Amino acid sequence: MRFSNTFLDDIRDRVPISNVIARRVSWDKRKTNVSRGDYWACCPFHGEKSPSFHCEDRKGRYHCFGCGVTGDHFRFLTELEGLSFPEAVQQIADMAGVSMPLADPVMEKREKERGSLIDVMEMATQFFQDQLQTANGARARAYLRDRGLTGRTIETFRLGYAPDSRNALKEFLAGKGVLKEQIEACGLVVHENVPVSYDRFRDRIMFPILSSREKVIAFGGRAMSSDAPAKYLNSNETELFHKGNVLYNFARARRAIQGPGRSDAQDDNATGTIIAVEGYMDVIALYQAGIENAVAPLGTALTENQLELLWKMVPQPVLCFDGDGAGIRAANRAAELALPHLKPGRSVRFALLPDGKDPDDLVRDDGRAPFDKVMSQAKPLSEMLWSREINTGKFDTPEARAELEARLKQLVAVIADENVRRHYQQDIRDRLNTFFQPQFQNRSNGERRGFNGNGNSRTGRDNAGKAGPKSPSVISDRLARSGPVRGHRDNTALRESVLALTIVNHPALMIDDYDEIAAIDYDSRELQRLWSAMLGAAAAVAGPHLTRDYLTERLEFEGFGPLIKSLDQQVRNARLWTATEEAAMEDAREGYRQALAFHKRAKALRRQKMELEREIALATEAGDGEAIVQLMRAQQEVHFEGVRLENQEAIIDGFGVLSGRVKGVANH
Repeated sequence: MRFSNTFLDDIRDRVPISNVIARRVSWDKRKTNVSRGDYWACCPFHGEKSPSFHCEDRKGRYHCFGCGVTGDHFRFLTELEGLSFPEAVQQIADMAGVSMPLADPVMEKREKERGSLIDVMEMATQFFQDQLQTANGARARAYLRDRGLTGRTIETFRLGYAPDSRNALKEFLAGKGVLKEQIEACGLVVHENVPVSYDRFRDRIMFPILSSREKVIAFGGRAMSSDAPAKYLNSNETELFHKGNVLYNFARARRAIQGPGRSDAQDDNATGTIIAVEGYMDVIALYQAGIENAVAPLGTALTENQLELLWKMVPQPVLCFDGDGAGIRAANRAAELALPHLKPGRSVRFALLPDGKDPDDLVRDDGRAPFDKVMSQAKPLSEMLWSREINTGKFDTPEARAELEARLKQLVAVIADENVRRHYQQDIRDRLNTFFQPQFQNRSNGERRGFNGNGNSRTGRDNAGKAGPKSPSVISDRLARSGPVRGHRDNTALRESVLALTIVNHPALMIDDYDEIAAIDYDSRELQRLWSAMLGAAAAVAGPHLTRDYLTERLEFEGFGPLIKSLDQQVRNARLWTATEEAAMEDAREGYRQALAFHKRAKALRRQKMELEREIALATEAGDGEAIVQLMRAQQEVHFEGVRLENQEAIIDGFGVLSGRVKGVANH
């Protein structure tokens, strides 16, 4: 029985590939990340002792880095369990709770007709490509050359030219034996409400639009004439093509991010995600600059179905818009489109181009570097919404602040997932408290309002004109410079550098304390990526083989060499020798444990501080003087605890100097 591609895709999407494979393997607990749908196991296709078999639910694929096998749901069942393809389809359909399609002569005929239409579209593509190389295509070739496209790029995207003729394509296809009904069904001619059909695309550069299976299903055409009614014209809706369900360059971009060997450490850079830009030429220019993972909607605003396509490839695609007013409005529409569909680990980021520039402009002269910089500054969805709302006016009155709060609450109320909605609500409260707090502390006349011990209002200056006591809700300079507070602002705070470098230099520490080490929560994004790569490398070998040389070699191969070097220089400059390679294991272990204790306590203090600041702001808004006094006392205690922690950390030189011995030297 022949199954339609739509049916196969549907049941694949309904069943995580990990559910299919889990019946034959045991997942490795150290390397597997269930929340990301990322699984590792010993390969069921060949004998091995360390897990090199990898599968990802979002890609619906598996790959073994040992023996090289790769495939999807059906291939796993046919190759490992020996099922026939129909039997494998039956098993996945049962897991999906979907009935197998009955033999339907009408559907089979329709599938056959679709296949014939695909053949017609391929003929049309070849016709347009050939026309580009003729004398008629000279202006089109010159235009593409002026846009900086090479011959190889033009060939890769199969760009072509539709001649300025009402019948050129129609007559070419008819000469190949293609029926009039097929030409019309492909949307290649205009045939409704006219006495004689004529070519839909005339005097246009042609961009073939491919399906997820890389078959031509439609075209986009850019007019060569400035007098054309539409600069860009797409195929109309057909049996093959539904514009809102297709992304330009989808298949090629998906292939670019699915290459075997891509590490998790690469997921956050410009080549490890999917970037949605606005037009065909943007996609092609980025590809030529080495950025192969860009897609584009087809001349319209992003649709829900297109957003789902992006999420099928990556959990956090980047939506790239022009930085002008129209681009920002489009970005805001996309933000509202995404909100109801957010899930844990699934969101979008926004990259705004410099005003007046598009991706083609950025990469044409200086290569990919300017565009990569824009990508590195991409904002999360929450930041995009916040920026939009606070830029709508002034919030110097209670009514204006209440209106802002109401708008933000209304925005996030549409998030369907309860957990994500709750975290967005908390994020809004945090931002509002921080945003409004200066208005409670600083007035236009320089006075600071507060409450006395009886809960009565007073100003920050007494009747004698003397300054009142500084409010403890304003963080002291000393505490601001301290490790507990400073650590969350610096990308590589010293304490975090000590924690990371100690394990890199002494990986044997992971054998006894793996769970605790794996759970370290770094504030620095660079260290987060390093940690993910290091845990993956450590889980791939048995304990005795987990050496410093092995670990550093793996990390340097994945591009972390410069980071490790900078960490080493940082700790040596601070004379924190227990984190260095030369320290004895006993000293490294003790130094690491003390650093980790400080790290955990500092994070706890920071959480307490933020919570108290929120509560003080709410109490101030409510005019609850008694609560403010109690909260300020608690805040003062947290402040002094931070100072004590800072002093204690400074006293312990190197976070715990012991004997001063080095590796292999006994302490007599």
